[in-house]
Amino acid sequence: MTTDNINIVGSKIRGLRETKQLSIEEIAERSGLSAEQIISIENDENLPSLGPLIKIARALGVRLGTFMDDNDALGPVICRAEEREQQSSISFSNGAVDARKNMDYHPLAKQKAGRHMEPFVIDINTSGESNYQLSAHEGEEFIFVMQGEVEIAYGKDKYRLAEGDSIYYDSIVKHHVHGVPGKAAKIMAVVYIPF
Repeated sequence: MTTDNINIVGSKIRGLRETKQLSIEEIAERSGLSAEQIISIENDENLPSLGPLIKIARALGVRLGTFMDDNDALGPVICRAEEREQQSSISFSNGAVDARKNMDYHPLAKQKAGRHMEPFVIDINTSGESNYQLSAHEGEEFIFVMQGEVEIAYGKDKYRLAEGDSIYYDSIVKHHVHGVPGKAAKIMAVVYIPF
C-alpha cells in the first residue's frame, strides 16, 4: 500500500472542513473528539477506528464513504474481485493503543452515490495486542468471516467467530472487532449509518 493511499482520509477531512469553513475546535465540539485527535487524523498521524470517523462525518454533515469515494455513480456499482485487490485500501488502527495499522479496509462500493451502507472486505493483520478501545456509533453492522477467526467485544460480552460465521449487531453498543491474537483474518463487513 502506498503512502498516498493511506493519506487520502486525512486530507479529505481537512479539505471538507476548510470548504465548510469550520475550525478544528468546531469539529471537535460537534464530534465529541478532542482537537488533538482531529489534528492527528488530518495530519495522517493516526487513522482511528470507524467510530471516530463516523463522528467526524456527522460533524461535517457528510456520509462516512465521502472520505473514501473516488467517483459517484448513480446506477449499480460492481466491484470485481481482481479490481478489489488492485484498488487502494485504507488502514486503520482500530483503536489499538499503539495505533498500529492492523486492519486494511477495501471499499466495495466507493463509486456508489447516495449510499446508506458501507460494504468492505477487511484484512485483519496479526496482532498480539489485547488492550483494545471499544467504540460506539449510530447504526448497525453485519460481519461475515471469510477466513480465519475473529473476536468481537460487544458491551460486556465477547463472541468468537470462525470462517463462515456471521454476526449482526447495533453499533450504538460499544464494540471492537479484532483477530484472534497472533492470527490473521479476512472479513466482509457492511456498516449502515443513518444520515
